[in-house]
Amino acid sequence: MKVVVIGGGASGMIAAITAAKNNNEVILLEKTSSLGNKLKITGKGRCNLTFDGNEDDFKNNIVKNYKFMYSSFSNFSNIDVINYFNEISVKTKIERGGRVFPQSDKASDVVDALKNELKKYNVNIILNADVKKLLIKENEIIGVKLKDGKTITLDRCIIATGGKSYSSTGSTGDGYFLLKKIGHSITNIYPALVPLKSNDDICKRLQGLSLKNVKIDLIDKENKNIIYSDFGEMMFSHFGVTGPIILSASSRLNKVKNLDIKFKNSDIKLVIDLKPALSNDMLDKRVIRDFGKYTNKELKNALNDLLPQKLIPEVIKLSKINENTKVHQITKEQRLNIVNIIKNLEVTITNFMPIDMAIVTSGGVNVKEVNPKTMESKIIKGLYIVGELLDIDAYTGGYNLQIAFSTGVAAGNNIN
Repeated sequence: MKVVVIGGGASGMIAAITAAKNNNEVILLEKTSSLGNKLKITGKGRCNLTFDGNEDDFKNNIVKNYKFMYSSFSNFSNIDVINYFNEISVKTKIERGGRVFPQSDKASDVVDALKNELKKYNVNIILNADVKKLLIKENEIIGVKLKDGKTITLDRCIIATGGKSYSSTGSTGDGYFLLKKIGHSITNIYPALVPLKSNDDICKRLQGLSLKNVKIDLIDKENKNIIYSDFGEMMFSHFGVTGPIILSASSRLNKVKNLDIKFKNSDIKLVIDLKPALSNDMLDKRVIRDFGKYTNKELKNALNDLLPQKLIPEVIKLSKINENTKVHQITKEQRLNIVNIIKNLEVTITNFMPIDMAIVTSGGVNVKEVNPKTMESKIIKGLYIVGELLDIDAYTGGYNLQIAFSTGVAAGNNIN
């Protein structure tokens, strides 16, 4: 069969390779001048390929529509991803948090290996090929029309154009437009795995400060419920907050109803526990010990053993204690207030950063309109939809690339 794959990212390349392995004639269309643009910058240029864990880990790290992934993940799991890349000369390693990277720490090695596989299986790669229309006849796809007016006929089509995040890599939401035009419904599109905005001055003053081993709670103050909790690393920026645990928090946040109103009312709060290993009582005893050590010093010079230097004036400012107060003059009430601030440093979240800064897109093609075993559209025969186009997203840690690989292989293996 003649198969056209639209999109040369992770899911598109592996779908094309898989379809070609199954003795199909495969054409891969990429609208930019190179393949794997987004793949090259994932994991800060190191490419977090997948995760080290089991099916429950996968399930617990998918934010929405895990059940849709059950079949494709079972047939091409994280173990299969690791084995596959080892077979095509990309040796892998496991790092903290079960993240799997190429041993070389080079995302470009992953892209080059996939390009070699495309060549090995004689996939016809056409770059700068911008698809403007899917040609449908009697609810079956028969071809695609390019921006330059050229028409390519086909028997089957796999669309893997990605979401709207990192538009500079070519992911500009084209697939949503193409699929909506032929009858597919698209759920609301939001940035996911994206930094969060705050107008609080403390973020600007702490710009560049990275915090490790902290606990965060993202709280809906109106309903008094915790939206998301995590432990790990984050960083303050001039625009707000970022870092691994913040990115994951953003993916959960965009599932909250009436979010625009909550942002407007300042109802979303980030509460940071700077010392999660210590209970309030334990932290108080630690502060008492430090205060005993520095009893004749001013408060501003008595917290150096406990907090990063940049944080000390902020904690003191929030405590409303004069920074020049001698430690032995501080009351028990004031000391407990300092403990409370360290355990509950609060930042008001006002919005997401733009989708261009998002690692992935939340929302997409309604999964009820796609066969989860084959990735074939239930609306248009012969059309397969894979990767970030689907309304599935996950937290950081290699889970989103796993979705791309599992769905791409499912489509490539089920061309019929």
